Amino acid sequence: MAGRLLLRLAVVLHRTVAGRDAAERLQARRNRAIRAAYRRGVPVEVLAERMRLTPSWIRQVLAGKKPPAVEEAA
Repeated sequence: MAGRLLLRLAVVLHRTVAGRDAAERLQARRNRAIRAAYRRGVPVEVLAERMRLTPSWIRQVLAGKKPPAVEEAA
């Protein structure tokens, strides 16, 4: 019984954190958080520093553009 329950947990975790769709959902959630922080007064430079991304990448997210395939590291 415990083994089946653990298997179900593993399946749920796999489906929520693995795969392209899950990665896109997590990135979209992160981008929404970046936009919300910016709207509440956090400057682009601070966002970029804390996220370890370039300010130009943060500006793309804020503009609602699709980010590049490879994320830039600051």
